[in-house]
Amino acid sequence: MTRALSNDLRERVVAAVVSGESSRSVAARFGVAVSSVVKWSQRYRTTGSVAPGKMGGHRRRVLEPHRAFIVERINETSNLTLHRLKDELAARGVRVSHNAVWQFLRREGLSFKKNAVRP
Repeated sequence: MTRALSNDLRERVVAAVVSGESSRSVAARFGVAVSSVVKWSQRYRTTGSVAPGKMGGHRRRVLEPHRAFIVERINETSNLTLHRLKDELAARGVRVSHNAVWQFLRREGLSFKKNAVRP
């Protein structure tokens, strides 16, 4: 991931746009992309600042609070499928995709093999 450009550059670019210069000419003069000039100008108009927003972050796991329910369902039902587990979660008000359930089970090391004894 790239790092944000300096606030000094951002302020000079936005000042040039505010003074009436076009975004394309400002981009060429300062050596930045036209899209950057437009986004910085929009940020300045909405927030009054050209400081960059937070980069990156961590998404919370949606299924983590429901781990006990998922483990219980896997232990009590031997023929449970991912789609059925997804539907049961939806009935409890947790709307997630098939892939989200699969990723959660893989990350937690949970499995529900139907034919665990098959050679």
